[in-house]
Amino acid sequence: MNQELKKELSKDPDGLLTYEYIANNIDTCHEIIDDLVENMILVDRNGQFLVSAARYLNAIESEFYASQISRLIAAAIEKDREHRYIGDLLQGIWGADYASRVDELNASDDNFRRIYKRLYPSGM
Repeated sequence: MNQELKKELSKDPDGLLTYEYIANNIDTCHEIIDDLVENMILVDRNGQFLVSAARYLNAIESEFYASQISRLIAAAIEKDREHRYIGDLLQGIWGADYASRVDELNASDDNFRRIYKRLYPSGM
């Protein structure tokens, strides 16, 4: 990431600037996507833009961005203490049929299991 961009994104108070940069430059920011994700993790205090970025990258190219999506989701789980945003990840990442695959997803995906357990502590 060049110094000018670093300087601009260091002023990001909540992750929105970084999210907008990713969305507006998705075709050209592949080489710095890890730096952008790291910046968003540092500045987003409640997980709102972490969730949005994870959903966006998943919609663009889920396999290509799998590691970044996983990091964004893990950070969102930690930061969204009020569970205002992480619920959007269930359908947005794992599909509209996630409820019919809860056991499978709980066994195979740690991020899914963590979100599901927080949202439905006694099951669904």
